[in-house]
Amino acid sequence: MHIEPGIVDGAKTILSYGTAVASFGLLGKMALDTIRKSGVASLAVRSLITTLLVFSFFELLPHYPVGVSEVHFILGSTLFLMFGAGPAAIGLAAGLLLQGLLFAPFDLPQYGINVTTLIVPLWAVGAVAKKLIAQKTAYVDVSYAQALALSTTYQGGIVAWVAFWAFYGQGFGAENMASIGSFGAAYMLVVIGEPLADLAVLAAAKTLAPFTRNMAFNSRLHEAAA
Repeated sequence: MHIEPGIVDGAKTILSYGTAVASFGLLGKMALDTIRKSGVASLAVRSLITTLLVFSFFELLPHYPVGVSEVHFILGSTLFLMFGAGPAAIGLAAGLLLQGLLFAPFDLPQYGINVTTLIVPLWAVGAVAKKLIAQKTAYVDVSYAQALALSTTYQGGIVAWVAFWAFYGQGFGAENMASIGSFGAAYMLVVIGEPLADLAVLAAAKTLAPFTRNMAFNSRLHEAAA
């Protein structure tokens, strides 16, 4: 999901500043929701964990350049289910920034583009989860179909944003469209595996409930919504 340098450049990057501001507005709303439900301390602890996880995802998990971007295993829906939308959003934004500062400074000019690509789909996952998962259902009890819907929402959102930035930056030429298509096809493969990762992690959380019923994890993980 890291848009390749040069895809959007010059005056066109100004749009990414606006979308980044809007994305941080969504991040703030999700963070405030977490504070209201669980408190500032819980938000801080969970955000630190998600930041470290996201940074690890970027650096340690396999990632492949395909077309206009790279295919990463970001596990956005997993972060959402385990830690909640606010901490997941902070972790995505902070982990992306750390990765750029420490290992990929050439990505920093595209930070507004990339953070938008990560945060807006996460907000959409939260909206879908509210409609799809009954309030009486704890997240450790979600089905494969529900996990698949969340994963598809997140990964599909990433593909849609990458396609938007590529079309915006490079137009609708045949070569650009082919690059976007190859990226989208490769990224959709993640959709198949991510729900399995979600269910494996949730099963572990359920088994280890004495260790995951605390402020470091999403309160909805084991409990129905209030």
